[in-house]
Amino acid sequence: MTDTAHKIKIEYGDFQTPLELANKVCKKLVELGITPDIIVEPTCGVGNFLEAALDSFQSANKIWGVEINLDYLNQAQAKAKFINNKKIEIIYGNFFKFDWPSIIGKSNHKILVIGNLPWVTNSQQGSIDGNNLPNKSNFQNYSGLDAITGKSNFDISEWMLIQVVQWLQKREGYLAILCKSSVARKILTYISSQKLHLASCATYKIDTKKYFHATVDACLLLCNFDSNSQNYFCDVFSSLETSNYYRIGYWNNVLVRDIITFEKLQNLYDKKSKIKWRSGIKHDCASVMEFRKINNTLMNGLGEAVDIEETYLFPLLKGSYVAQNKTKVTDRYVLVTQRFVGESIEHIKNYAPKTWDYLEAYSQYLDKRKSKIYQDNPRFSIFGVGLYTFAPWKIAICGLYKKLDFRLIGNIGEKPTVFDDTVYFISFDDEKFAYKTFEILTSSIAKDFYSSLIFWDEKRPIKSSILNKLNLAALAEVLI
Repeated sequence: MTDTAHKIKIEYGDFQTPLELANKVCKKLVELGITPDIIVEPTCGVGNFLEAALDSFQSANKIWGVEINLDYLNQAQAKAKFINNKKIEIIYGNFFKFDWPSIIGKSNHKILVIGNLPWVTNSQQGSIDGNNLPNKSNFQNYSGLDAITGKSNFDISEWMLIQVVQWLQKREGYLAILCKSSVARKILTYISSQKLHLASCATYKIDTKKYFHATVDACLLLCNFDSNSQNYFCDVFSSLETSNYYRIGYWNNVLVRDIITFEKLQNLYDKKSKIKWRSGIKHDCASVMEFRKINNTLMNGLGEAVDIEETYLFPLLKGSYVAQNKTKVTDRYVLVTQRFVGESIEHIKNYAPKTWDYLEAYSQYLDKRKSKIYQDNPRFSIFGVGLYTFAPWKIAICGLYKKLDFRLIGNIGEKPTVFDDTVYFISFDDEKFAYKTFEILTSSIAKDFYSSLIFWDEKRPIKSSILNKLNLAALAEVLI
């Protein structure tokens, strides 16, 4: 594949749906009693969904396909011409600029919007200077640090699906779109937060390796809309063929992965946690700030031997070390330049001059850190640091791994152990209290509680916001 072809594939999130899968999706919709009058595929590609829809839905009076890629458009139009059915009409159009009311209209016809929208994020578009995206706006309404540090990054299909949801409000209609599972949940969150109409919602897991040769957690998102209902839950099926499911839904505006299990344990939910889980140290310059000790010699990430004082050097456990329970010893170390966020670092000059000289010598790397969180803060600043960083006992877990494995960790080499920012932890000064808390967190009830909240298909499934939801004191009483 040429560089240009690869860029186009990324820009358009190009995962063409095989006819086999399109047929299976349409067959499922027929089984569920869906009988649309009008079918619309807003990014129809080569037209496989249109062909499957024509074969499956005898009730449809009109089938529209819209496509921006001229090569795919020509293939789809040629296929439609060969089929020679006047129900199908395929036209050129850009989703973000197309006159959708001209197709959707305000009639009372039952509409089915079907297809497979681009599987690409706006940041991926930016990395290739792509233009296949909506006008830039923080449509999720993130603010402050969340917007700055990347939470405002979004899947293009999320924005597109929101438009489709708006088309189908206050009328009878269906949405049946292949998308990432995480995007499907965001759409449910959007519908709930905006108090929109939703009669029912379900997702059916798709085997992306089989159909797209990709490792993506994806599903068929199926929504049924009418002019009255506001049912903010979603039944999750493991495939298009199974009838077994679990239900995700909202409990006091919190999205819960397994609402049935959670409701049994809701007395353990803590709105204002007294014990706060925190993430590890963030410095965004591993080549300078992190070291490996080889034969008693410190080597930085640039492969250079380093001679600095031990004063600001602390044993480091990466997220993978915590996940694999390699927590007793470490060959990794990190420079911790501050005791709390925003602290002046001038004291390093006096207490550790070699360390200061080292930071000055590599300032070109540290000064280039792009995140806005370093602006208006002392030079060589770090984040994710406070009194809790230096406590002798910690319970830690890696947020990236798909397993609830908590670790009880003490000092290493008579110094407090610190973590990278993929790790979440709570800290203790008292060893007995740390052990007691560890017993509570590793109980089956604690794991059931957390598992009901965690969406394991996410890139970082375990989050501090979820860990903080468990009332440890209430659970301790249950376990007595």
